[in-house]
Parts: sequence; structure tokens; C-alpha cells
Amino acid sequence: MNYASIPPLNAAAALKRYGLRAEKRLGQNFLQDPFALEKIARAAEIQADDCVLEIGPGLGSLTRYLAVSARKVAAVELDPDLIPPLKAILTPHPNVTITHGDILNLNIADLVDQPGYIVAANIPYNITSAIIRRLLESEPKPRRVVLTIQKEVAERICARPGDLSLLALSVQVYGNPRIESKIPAGAFHPIPNVDSAILRIDIYDQPLISTEMLPTFFKLIKAGFSHKRKTLRNSLSSGLHIKPVEAESLLTDAGIDPMRRAETLSMEEWKKLCENQKQP
Repeated sequence: MNYASIPPLNAAAALKRYGLRAEKRLGQNFLQDPFALEKIARAAEIQADDCVLEIGPGLGSLTRYLAVSARKVAAVELDPDLIPPLKAILTPHPNVTITHGDILNLNIADLVDQPGYIVAANIPYNITSAIIRRLLESEPKPRRVVLTIQKEVAERICARPGDLSLLALSVQVYGNPRIESKIPAGAFHPIPNVDSAILRIDIYDQPLISTEMLPTFFKLIKAGFSHKRKTLRNSLSSGLHIKPVEAESLLTDAGIDPMRRAETLSMEEWKKLCENQKQP
């Protein structure tokens, strides 16, 4: 896809034209660098018959890149003040539908018209975890999620055993994450205090933990990471409200050293732990 014909969009000038300013409380940092926008669109690998969900289109900078590639773009914007400029800027793209609302409360099935859709977005950093979980647990599920998020958070999501976290496991059980590219702070208006990264998550057909076992999985990892400095024996005892000897037995039955810490366990080990844990 050739994106060269898409004109640059100066976010500061566009906001001034409409008498607006970036709202800090909404985490608004408008990505305007054409090279970064093109990288996001290319990372999404959009086909001509795809439906794309964009969260927080802002002024439509990224939306234009998605619209020239996809059959349909469903853009969801929380800030009502941005709807008029967004509609004006996206006038040349009739395949874009704009919905005013909160993605955390909307029914995604009402926004996308096919399973296996793609998500591409520059999302507010203060609700990154909530948005990712909403997307991964919703029906229908996307086949690919491409998000611009804080670089450190992207690195945490892509961590491997030895440095895993509750967030990493919550994402990796549903899909394979990887960092496509880094984006400097200067690519945004206003300039944020942190650098960003383009995170791509390719969603599995089925989660790595069986659907019926997912509640047990999330209960266990939340307990395991509830006291990060403690051993798993003590963390599970505290988090599951069971005796230390019971937590130790649960771990040894799964072939896991009770003295290990939660961040060192692989997904396969958490799966074994789930299989040894009675269903709630």
C-alpha cells in the first residue's frame, strides 16, 4: 500500500482551528508523525476486505491510513469535542464510521461486522491494561491487535519467564505479542514524558489455557503476584487463603519448587498448576 498520497496532519493547528486543546485527563497525545503512522498501518497487515476497529481516533491522523487499506474502519472516540473535527477530516473516507462512546462500555459486536477483525489504535496510556483485556476477552475476538503504548509497558507484555508479570501472562495466554517498532516522544503533540512502542499481538484461535480453566488461571496468577517478593508457597497461601502446607503441596504436585517466585514460571507451568488446582 502506498501511503505517500496522505497529507500530513498538524495536530496543534487542527486543534487551534476548532478552538480545542489536548485534554490531559483523557490522556490525549496526538500521534502526527507520518513515518510512525505508516509503521502502525503496515504492522496491522490490513487486507482489502478487513474490518478495522480503532480506539481513540482523536483527529483522524491514523484513521486515514487505515481507511485507505480496509473495507471498513469503526472508529470509537470518547471525547465529544473531537467528533466535529474528526468528521470533517475524514470526509474523504466514507468507509469510516464514527461512534461517540467508551470502548470499555460498548458492545464490540455492534461495532464490527465480521469475526477476525483487526484492532489498530494509539490508545490512552492510563487505561492500557483495561483496553487490552477488554479486547482479548470480548466476542467476537480480533485476529490481530496493533497498539501504540508506553514503551516500558510493551516490554513488560513481551517479557519471558524470569521476568514475567500479571500483565504479561494475561496477554500471552490469548496471543503472541511482539514489539514492531519504537516511537520517540517527539512524534506526538503534545510531547509525552515517555517514549512509545508499537505492540502487535497475534491472537490464538484458542487460548493457551482451556476456556473452562481460565477462571482458575487468573485466580492463580493474581494470587501468585499478590506479594511479588514472597516465594510462591507464601504468595499462594496468602492469595488463595489456604495454609502454607496446602500451597506447598499444590506446587510440588505440579512439579514446581515452592521456593520459586511467580515471575519465573512459564505458561506451561501455570497450566500444570491449574490442572492440579480444584475448580472454584
